Parts: sequence; structure tokens; C-alpha cells
Amino acid sequence: MKIVVKSLLLLLIVVISIGCNIPKKESFKPKEVYKSEDLTIIQTSENAYQHTSYLQTNDFGKVPCNGLIVRNNNETAIFDTPTNDTSAVALINWIKNVLHCKIIAVIPTHFHDDCLGGLNAFHKNNIPSYAYFKTIAFAKENNFAIPQNSFLDSLSLKVGDEKITAKFLGEGHTKDNVVGYFPSENIMFGGCLIKELGATKGYLGDANVAAWSNTVEKVKNAYPNVKNVIPGHGNYGDKKLLDYTINLFKNK
Repeated sequence: MKIVVKSLLLLLIVVISIGCNIPKKESFKPKEVYKSEDLTIIQTSENAYQHTSYLQTNDFGKVPCNGLIVRNNNETAIFDTPTNDTSAVALINWIKNVLHCKIIAVIPTHFHDDCLGGLNAFHKNNIPSYAYFKTIAFAKENNFAIPQNSFLDSLSLKVGDEKITAKFLGEGHTKDNVVGYFPSENIMFGGCLIKELGATKGYLGDANVAAWSNTVEKVKNAYPNVKNVIPGHGNYGDKKLLDYTINLFKNK
């Protein structure tokens, strides 16, 4: 009996010792991987990158505008183009020459310039574009670049072996704003529907302010496991951005 007890104790000590020596996986530290006057790219996780370009506006000055790149197995997809063709070409070249990846899709998340201002550059490079059907209709009405492929309420595409989605969950910043999601790393691209912490309400010319909070509540419920949230403008963060946006637009 004593021999059995000693053996069990020895086994327990060995197991604990092995467990203590297993290196813990460090959390990813974001890093800037590209910077020019017109375009910045920050790696936010192992397979996701925030791209930021700039839009000169009358009301808000020079505004930084975000998008998201996700990759898997030498393929990438992009949510929102840079704001113009020049910055879009720089982004395309960086993905091809530095990441050595094929771009399988670009997905504007609504019809404003900060989402599809560089769309023609993608089309010239034979990169297919996808958008919510209302985004295509509004782009046509405003004589903007027109995405090629439409979807009704949701889109699912394979990037390498992983899935990405784009989904319309309700009106807010515009009547066509969709949310992008990369499930394998629980990263959301909220676009202009989601505000950075401390942001004001911003441009409301095409907004449904009354519906905004309810829409973001639906977003929060649809993606309970989200870790990183990239807004259309400003600093990315976690699901606190969803709560901040909900409270910002609540009827008080």
C-alpha cells in the first residue's frame, strides 16, 4: 500500500513539474507593419490587420478611416477599401509583395467613400467585390463605384480554410451598414456602425439614429465571443465599444 501511495505521489509531482514547464502562449502584441503618408497598417492579431487611410471632409477635417484584412493559407479578404485608388493600390501591393497572399474578396460595409472610395483599384486588379444589395443600390444612386456581387442579409466566404461573414443586422449609421466577422480569431469589423471609445455621434446625414442602439444590441447578441472590435474610425478595442455605442445613441 505504501509503495502504491509513493508511486502516486511521484506521478503527481512529475505531472505538476511538466505542467509548470510548458510555456504559456503569450497574448499577441499589436504592431505597425506599414506606414506612409496616406496609409497605415497595424497587425492586430496573428491573421488580422487594420488598414487606415484618410478622407478630407468639410465638417470633420482629415478623418482616419479603418478597414480590416484577414488571412488564412495565403489568401486574404478585405472589409472596406481605403478611401481612394492610390491608397488602395498601396494596400493591394503590400498584400501581394509582403504577405504574399491572394486577395479573394473586398467587402464594402456601406456606400460611403470611406468604404468604397478605392473600389475601382480592386476591380482593375481583378479582385471581386461583394456588398449588401442596398449598398449597391445606394452606390448607383450616388454615381459611386459599384460593387460587383450582391447578397441579401448575409454573406459567407472561405478565406483559405477559414470562414468570414458579413451580415446586415439593422439600420444605424446608414440604412445599409453591415458587420464583418472573422470567427477563427473572434474579430469584428463594425465599420461606421460602431464607435471608438470617447467618440461623438459623427456624421448623421444618412443615419437612422432611433434604430442605432437596438441594431448594436443585435450585433452584441449575434457575436457573444467577440474579442477584438475594429470601428470605422479611431482606435480598436474589445466589446466595450459595442456598449459605448449602444449608450451613445440610447434615447435619454
